[in-house]
Amino acid sequence: MVDSNKVEGVAEDVVGKVQDGMGGLLGDTATQAKGKARQFAGQAQGYYGDTLDTVRDVTSDQPIVALLAALGLGFLVGAIFGRR
Repeated sequence: MVDSNKVEGVAEDVVGKVQDGMGGLLGDTATQAKGKARQFAGQAQGYYGDTLDTVRDVTSDQPIVALLAALGLGFLVGAIFGRR
């Protein structure tokens, strides 16, 4: 199953590319900059979706490893914030 963040990220990237291209065609640097920002945001959202897919795959394929990783992370966060 593909994460919705991945799909939305690709769509945002495509819209950003179109916006960037239109800005370049019209000589509008503000529109180009907005397009590039949308591309970046879309790519970041796509990477986030990829990460969620990977985490889901690992947790379903290796639940013990996922549980141990979560326990280790919880211990680390507790140790960091417990020092206050």
